[in-house]
Amino acid sequence: MKPKDRPHYVNNREFSQAVVDYVKTANDAAKANKEIPKVTNYVAMSFMKIAEGLSHKSNFIRYTYREEMVMDAVENCLKAIGNYNIEAATRSGNPNAFAYFTQICWYAFLRRIAKEKKQQDIKMKYIAQSPFEEFAIGGEADEASITAAHMFVDQLKSKIDQLKEKDTIIDGVVKDEKKKARKKRDAAANSTDSDLGEIFK
Repeated sequence: MKPKDRPHYVNNREFSQAVVDYVKTANDAAKANKEIPKVTNYVAMSFMKIAEGLSHKSNFIRYTYREEMVMDAVENCLKAIGNYNIEAATRSGNPNAFAYFTQICWYAFLRRIAKEKKQQDIKMKYIAQSPFEEFAIGGEADEASITAAHMFVDQLKSKIDQLKEKDTIIDGVVKDEKKKARKKRDAAANSTDSDLGEIFK
């Protein structure tokens, strides 16, 4: 399927021009002490498409709260459009609003994931520390019910511990990868500096 035929495709040139036009109009209205106009339907729909398209990437597709991530991203784009610098330099010399707002969506997704993870941790701690047997058993119960409830709680706590262990391992791997990447960047920067020094001797 060609990129233009995809449901979340946004033409960067048209989108960037629409954003530039809106920002100019908004800036003119602000200078004249007039009400700042609403974002056009085209720009708003483009924000939706950018966020939705990004949410289908392998990094984000499996999250159960993907829709919330998309809505957060669109909200952040609408808030940030006033800060878009129409004079920012790009490689092509043309405005690149698509990259700017994709980055905003990316960070909105990361913030939502962090929030949800925090909520999940709170739920897990509550389950692990609460006398869950009382909720599971209810009022009067026979020995078999009590044993089954205890087994269920023990299994639940064991799964929580396993998830925490996996999270710790993943966090460690991510930190190691970041350190390696930083070392590579530093080494590349140092070799470039030394090469330039040789050239300008």
